[in-house]
Amino acid sequence: MENLLEKHNQTLRQWKRFVSGLPVDNTIISETILDSWERASNLELDPYSKQIAHVLSNKKLAEVIDKNAELITTSMPFLDNLNNYLKDSGFFCSLCDSNGYIMKLLGDKTIVRNVKRGNFVPGACASEDTIGPNGIGTAMRLNRPVQVFSCEHYFISFHNYTCSGAPIHNHEGNIIGIINVTGPFLNANPHTLCMVVAAAHAIENLLHWKKASSECLIAENLQKTVIASIPEALISVDKKNVITLINKNAQRLFNLSPEMVIGKNICKVFGEKNKIFLKMVTNKTPVTDTEVRIYCNKTGSDYTMTSNIIACPEKNILGKVIILNEITRARTLVTKMIGAKANVDYDDIIGHNKNFIETLRLAKIASQSTSNVLLTGESGTGKDVFAQAIHNNSIRKNGPFVVINCAAIPRELISSELFGYEEGAFTGSKRGGNLGKFELSDKGTIFLDEIGEMPLELQTSLLRVIEEKAVTRIGGKRIRIIDVRVIAATNKNLKEEVAKGNFREDLFYRLNVFTIKLLPLRERKDDIPLLIDFFVKKISERMNKPDYKIHADFIEALKKYSCPGNVRELQNIIERAINIAPGNELTFELLPADISIDNTAPVIDQSQASSLEEMERLMMQKVIKLNLSKSEMAKKLKISRSTLYRKLEKYNIL
Repeated sequence: MENLLEKHNQTLRQWKRFVSGLPVDNTIISETILDSWERASNLELDPYSKQIAHVLSNKKLAEVIDKNAELITTSMPFLDNLNNYLKDSGFFCSLCDSNGYIMKLLGDKTIVRNVKRGNFVPGACASEDTIGPNGIGTAMRLNRPVQVFSCEHYFISFHNYTCSGAPIHNHEGNIIGIINVTGPFLNANPHTLCMVVAAAHAIENLLHWKKASSECLIAENLQKTVIASIPEALISVDKKNVITLINKNAQRLFNLSPEMVIGKNICKVFGEKNKIFLKMVTNKTPVTDTEVRIYCNKTGSDYTMTSNIIACPEKNILGKVIILNEITRARTLVTKMIGAKANVDYDDIIGHNKNFIETLRLAKIASQSTSNVLLTGESGTGKDVFAQAIHNNSIRKNGPFVVINCAAIPRELISSELFGYEEGAFTGSKRGGNLGKFELSDKGTIFLDEIGEMPLELQTSLLRVIEEKAVTRIGGKRIRIIDVRVIAATNKNLKEEVAKGNFREDLFYRLNVFTIKLLPLRERKDDIPLLIDFFVKKISERMNKPDYKIHADFIEALKKYSCPGNVRELQNIIERAINIAPGNELTFELLPADISIDNTAPVIDQSQASSLEEMERLMMQKVIKLNLSKSEMAKKLKISRSTLYRKLEKYNIL
């Protein structure tokens, strides 16, 4: 005690010399304290001040405490332990934030009451810039533990105390707080600082552990969320093929629970019946989008499998992740991507003609049936529109609606388009093979337009698919069960084609279950004004054009025109008129030259033809003016498309 008192007196004398402007003995006053005194002096702090000047309001203090809630919660057990250890010794403990504001104060009531006179209270700022050197501010400035003895304090009000302070750091090494123990200088002991340092380190370790634990929990939750959000079935195994994880989709598909399979070898879980699948799993080679059949409860389902190796940074194999995607789901995704959807409903089909209404009634009956449908009628009568409406009002409306035009696909490709192919089936085939249109139509409808143009050699394969409700890809052996409704359409008389040997009779009867014949426009001329009004509104809206006034002569000419291209030709004529109209009126003058009030059909004037060849040329010129597609022109002239192109080139008609 005598040594401490003597040290106190020596330090006091040096303090008095400093505040009087006299030189200080640096063998008594350390360089650290002297530097701090000089800063305090330069800041014009009053060494004889008996109170801390800067104290937060209750509101501001509450904000500081709220901001440092985690630090306070973590530190309080250690502060309580220090306080209990120092009980009845005249010492008290304090916890400050990174700016030196006192947040918590624990100690004997008497000592706490005494220091309160000097504003050493929660909310007070104990930084060096505020009160000079002290266990809080100096530890904060130096970023290390310090002990400030009695008169080493700049303020005279602290000369009877010794402060021991240590900074608390976060995981990044930044100061987030200061823990400090203050007591009578005569009771000062180097061990006090050691206790404070130990408490600071303990607080830091606990904070780091909490953060690591929180990060692990976040990572675990993130992992669970990611795995749960994966729509495929996911199974992970270790290097011994023991299952370590199985997501909910895998549990659902294979009727497994984590309790049943975690920790068990995947070969035992899936059994002998899945040899092919298990061989792919246990193979060290990664697998990407490979089809595999997996048997569960005696039934097999098809999946695409991707299997990737899990390796540590040292490249040692830790296991595998297996991802299985249901083929049916993959088909659904593909059909969505290619837009395999019907967009037309019965409300979009326009007509009041009595016979047309009967056709519409039959189509609605077909919607409620599961039978195959055959739509017949001339080109442009709306067979594709009726097919979409039938699908959209059937029990398959939520399934795909896949369209294939049998006349538009080259003969050598139509088979692969319909039935798909395996990898390597032919030169140029895609890696991994390709789904055919029938597979894409599973649980939905396939619309075979221009069925009369299907090559005879493929009709046998089509018949087998329709009868067996199964498809085998080109180059493959696996039979794939499909659930598809067929709607076929043709502008040919299939009975005549059967008689000519161009169409299989058995396929005709398989398709001719529910036949609906669509009327040509010339047999429902009373619908033409209604259709004109509908198309004008629809096209002008699509082209962002104003409302149009439709003249009577415009309507009358179209009513008398035979319109061999039917509704499609009528729509094209109206769109052309809207495009070339100078104003917002549709008049007779906007119609093509071969449409007049008096004519009812384009007629070939044979007197103009000096020969059969000239007659043929004139006929082709007349048909060209109808604005039909090349396929429709060929059908109207009753020639093949290749013959049409040859004759167009011959007569230089484009």
